[in-house]
Formats: sequence, structure tokens, C-alpha cells
Amino acid sequence: MAAWKILRDFSYRRVISSTLGRSRHCFSSSSSSSSSSAAYAAPKIPHFSKRGRLLTGATTLGLVIATGAYVSTVDEATFCGWLFSATKLVNPFFALLDAEVAHTLAVSAAARGWVPREKRPDPAILGLEVWGRKFSNPLGLAAGFDKNAEAVEGLLGLGFGFVEVGSVTPVPQEGNPKPRIFRLRQEGAIINRCGFNSEGIVAVAKRLGAQHGKRKLDETSRTSSSPNDEVKAGGKAGPGILGVNIGKNKTSEDAAADYVQGVHTLSQYADYLVINVSSPNTPGLRMLQGRKQLKDLVKKVQAARDEMQWGEEGPPPLLVKIAPDLSKEDLEDIAAVAVALRLDGLIISNTTISRPDPVSKNPVAKETGGLSGKPLLSLSNNILKEMYLLTRGKIPLIGCGGISSGEDAYRKIRAGATLVQLYTAFAYGGPALIPQIKAELAECLERDGFKSIIEAVGADYR
Repeated sequence: MAAWKILRDFSYRRVISSTLGRSRHCFSSSSSSSSSSAAYAAPKIPHFSKRGRLLTGATTLGLVIATGAYVSTVDEATFCGWLFSATKLVNPFFALLDAEVAHTLAVSAAARGWVPREKRPDPAILGLEVWGRKFSNPLGLAAGFDKNAEAVEGLLGLGFGFVEVGSVTPVPQEGNPKPRIFRLRQEGAIINRCGFNSEGIVAVAKRLGAQHGKRKLDETSRTSSSPNDEVKAGGKAGPGILGVNIGKNKTSEDAAADYVQGVHTLSQYADYLVINVSSPNTPGLRMLQGRKQLKDLVKKVQAARDEMQWGEEGPPPLLVKIAPDLSKEDLEDIAAVAVALRLDGLIISNTTISRPDPVSKNPVAKETGGLSGKPLLSLSNNILKEMYLLTRGKIPLIGCGGISSGEDAYRKIRAGATLVQLYTAFAYGGPALIPQIKAELAECLERDGFKSIIEAVGADYR
């Protein structure tokens, strides 16, 4: 079946390209075709002889048959592996582009389905249940990549166990002036000072609503065509878990009102919600991590969530994302609030304003903004360890910062993370990195005798 689907898609694209190829110079995009046709006359189409058309058609048909015959000898898993490996060929092209342009193109490609789709099942050892939701694997994509929820389906299709969109602000805002994203390629790091650039909750809610309906319909179709009593991994709308990260507007004087508005508008589409109080690029935001400020904020957001009507599954879990640049006293305050208010989880951590070696020696290190990537691994792991001990393992923690391999993910899990997220390494390594990290993580667990992710959580401190 896989071979015939590929053959069918190839044939369809060939026919379409042949039909549209002659007039492709007449169009700039679907949105501008009408204005373009009024301004420009269609070019003359060269005449091909009947014999020439027959030869072209025969060549195309032969290529299609040969491709189909070859693909039919390859199993779906092997072919899927080839597709993911092939994405490495594109990485050098993206490296030549401006960092933000490359990021925009990557999101657009995922939104249009121009990325491979993972067909292979995850290793059983990676499956786990958190907040009553089944995750096929603990590897997620951190907020910041798909800020406006443009590519949820494409990103989940890459094989992430969960994808977090945002941060989303109530009112649309441009963010900080460009350039605002800087690569430190040799160090495997990025400095950004985007400043919550967002299309706003109305645009994101509309997009999530449409995607939610489509994913729900697809899941219903799959379930009815292949009934199975087994509970599959996934969230409200089907396979994959969706997190929504909420932020405040830069000029807002009432932070709590911003977060409450985000909850009221977006929580119906979220499998979990995140209060982002740790970005270093919004003035005054990190002050919300103080004990009194955080306690007041979480209470108001929890109340806003709980006053909404929920079905049997209940409201989405509420998490807080914290910074890595916190003192021991700060961590103790946050842990106390989290335990007292029964917070559903913490994400540790956001980017750092520090410049640890070897980043400090790079001229780009002088740029203001948050640092992410490999140099953040040790710092974020230390904060993760402290918070796991302070909360006594009672609160699920998501480890984020510096992951670029299965071993890195495993270290975070042993330090107390139940789930992990990556971003910077994905920006550099592309889709091929995802199955690689999952395979390496499974090997690490089996090597040390663990039968599941849950068994390994916090193993270094118990």
C-alpha cells in the first residue's frame, strides 16, 4: 500500500506540474494571481510536435513505473528512514540564510506538509502517561519555534511526543527590532531577543480551532476504519499532545489579566497550558517569578481555568516556565508556591542571560538576549536537579535546555525530568535529529536496566 500511495502521489504531482508548468511564469502566488494576470499578458506557449509529446509521455510513464517498482521492494520503515536522513541535505542551504528567514521557511515547510512524516512506531520503552495523557515518547518541541500555531500537524507528524506553541500574547505585537536572532554555530547555540512577537490570541485561536476540528475528524476516521480497544497515545484532538504557552504584552500593565485572557481563549484547544514568566526579552517579566507575585498570578490563572465548563477529562494541566538564572532562594520560593497551589508542572528552563564558556569568547556573545543550545545544558540541569529535590519529585518537570542527543535527554530524565524538550538542536539538525534522539534514549534506558521512562526519572537522587 505504501508503494502505491507513493506512486499515486508522484503521478499526481507529475500531471499537475506538467499542466501548470507552461504557465508558471504567469503566477507569483495564489493570492496575487488575479492582479498579476491583469498586469501581464500570458507568454506564448511553444509548440511541441506530436512525436515529441509522445516521447515525453513515454519517458515519464517509464520513470513512474520504474520508481514504483523499486519503491515496492522497500518496506515502509526503511523508506521513512531514508526520508528523514535526506533532510540533512537541506541543512547547508538553511545555514546560508539569515537565521530568522531560515526559521520562517522551516515553519512554512512544516505547515505545508513539506517535511517527512514518521510512520515507524516509537520504542515501547519510551511510552509514558502524565496528567492522564498518554505520550508515545517524552521528546517534545519547545515553545518559540511555532509561535503562532501554524504547523502543529506537520510538527507532530515528525515524531515529537508533544509540541508546544507560543508564546501567544493577547494583542498582536511585532516584538523587538530585527535582527534579533544570532547563531553561534561552533558552540551549537543561539542568542535571541525576539520579545514575544505574536499574531495574538484571536488569530491563534482561529487557527487552532480549524486544526483541532481537522485532527479530530481524521482521528475519528482512523478509529472507525480500524477499531481497536487499545488506548492510543494522544490528546484532545488525536495523536500527539499539544501545549499552549501564554505570554503577556510588552506594554500591558496588568499581567494577570493578559494570562487570564489567554486561558479563556486558548485552553479549550490545549492538552496543557504554560504560563511563561521567564523570557528575558520582555521588560519586567521575570519579576513575576517572585514568591508573592507568582502566587497571586497562579491563583488568578487557576481560577480562570477552573471557572470554565469542562467535560469528563477536566481542565488542561497548568505549568509555569522558569528561568535558569535563579538563586537558591528564588528556587525555594517557586517550589513552595508550586507545591502549595498544586501546580501541575514546571518547565526548566528558559534561555539564560549569562554567557558561559566557550560562548563568552565569541564576539556574538555581546548581543543582548537569551542564550539557548548546548552551553545551557549544565546550567539548566543544575536548576532541574534543585527543583526536583525541592519538590520531592511530587510535581512533573519538563527538562528544556541544551539537548542535542539521546544521552543529553537521558541525563535530564535522571536529574528529575519526566518529559524533555528541544529547540536549538532541532534548528541546526533538522528532522533527522528526532528519530536519532529517540533511538539513543531507548538505548540508554535499556543499557542501565530501566524498563520505562518513569523508572529513570530522578534516578540520580533516590
